[in-house]
Parts: sequence; structure tokens; C-alpha cells
Amino acid sequence: MENQAVDAALIAGSLDGAHFGMMEMFLRADIVVKSVMISLILASIWCWAIIFEKMLTVRRLNKRSSEFEQAFWSGQSLDELYDRISTNPRDPMSAVFVAAMREWRRVSGEMTATLKVGVSDRIERVMQITVHREMDRAEKYMTFLATTGSTAPFIGLFGTVWGIMNSFQSIAMSSNTSLAVVAPGIAEALFATALGLLAAIPAVVAYNKLSKDLDRYAGRLDSFAGEFTAILSREMD
Repeated sequence: MENQAVDAALIAGSLDGAHFGMMEMFLRADIVVKSVMISLILASIWCWAIIFEKMLTVRRLNKRSSEFEQAFWSGQSLDELYDRISTNPRDPMSAVFVAAMREWRRVSGEMTATLKVGVSDRIERVMQITVHREMDRAEKYMTFLATTGSTAPFIGLFGTVWGIMNSFQSIAMSSNTSLAVVAPGIAEALFATALGLLAAIPAVVAYNKLSKDLDRYAGRLDSFAGEFTAILSREMD
């Protein structure tokens, strides 16, 4: 009974001397676990930078598109609107309008009745190409969010497994199964898992939210392209 009390006191003293702060756990980890931790921290920082940038981008795109739609449906001449914004479209919707008007001006002077269908198809194709190009630009770096959300937990788990392996090696080398021997290694291993979740959870949530917002904006562009195609078709008729 006395021996057990002495062992317990020794274990408690060893644990009291160990520090389990994040910096201490990082410094005690071996090179593999440190590499995993650094990778996850950098991925998390980059994900947050992408999240804030995309949130501002979506808000800016919607605001500028609303301003353009207000000017487009205000009743002013489309030629005047084109001349005013053709050199510097400020948003994807303006870019779609400029691309369609540019194609319209190129072919309207030489258009005949037999070419009306072909002209309409060309303008529609130009607008769809512009929509895809602008959305590809707006969705830049979204793949990184998806990749981080799906792989970061497994990268953290790799660090956890590696850290636990080191803990078992420490037990084998010291021939001591006390908690003081394995606790630091297990703590470092679990810290790697926590970092993986810290990087993955915001990335997944933000990716789902931003993807929905961008899909909604893409639908807005498609609706505008369809409406503008109908307007140009009436002009050709």
C-alpha cells in the first residue's frame, strides 16, 4: 500500500513538472509531428484569408450587379450604357452585357433575315462564355477550401498516430508504464488532431456557404443573359 502511494506521488510530481501549453507541446514534438502541425496552421491561416476575401467579393459582386441592373432597366439607351462602361466593366454582369453588345454591334450592320438565327446563337454563346469565365474568376481558391475541409482531419490523424507510436516507443525504452511517460506524447498527438479539426471545420462550413452564394449569383447572371437575349431577339425582329 505504501509503495502504491509512493508511486502515485512520483507520478503526480512528474506531471506537475510537465507543461502542456500549446507552445510546449509543439516544441516537444518530433520533426514529423511538427511538420504536420505547421502545415495545418498554415492551411488554417490561408483558409481564413480565402474566407474573408470571398465574403467581401460576393458582397461586392451583388452590390455592383444591382447598380448595373438599375442602370440597365432605367430606360436609357443601351448604346449609351455600353459606351459608358465598355472600357471598364466593374462586375460580371456588366462584362456579360459588354460582350453581347460588342458582338451585336459587330454583326448588326451586315445582318440579313437569313442570318438572324445564327446571330442570335452567336450572341448567346458569347454571353455564356463570358459567364463561365467570370464565374471561374469568382470561384478562384474555392478548391483549396474543399481540399482542406476533406483532408485536414486525416493529416491531423496522421500526426496523432505518429505521436502515439513515439509514446509507445518511450514506454518500451524506459520500461516504465506510468502516465508520466506517455502523457506528453499523447498530448502532442491529440494536439495534432485538434489542429486538423481547427482547419477543416471552418473550411467546410465556409465552402458550403460560399458555394451556395456563388451558385445563386451564377443563376442571377444566367437570368440576365436570357433576358438580354430576348431583348436583342426583339430588336432583330
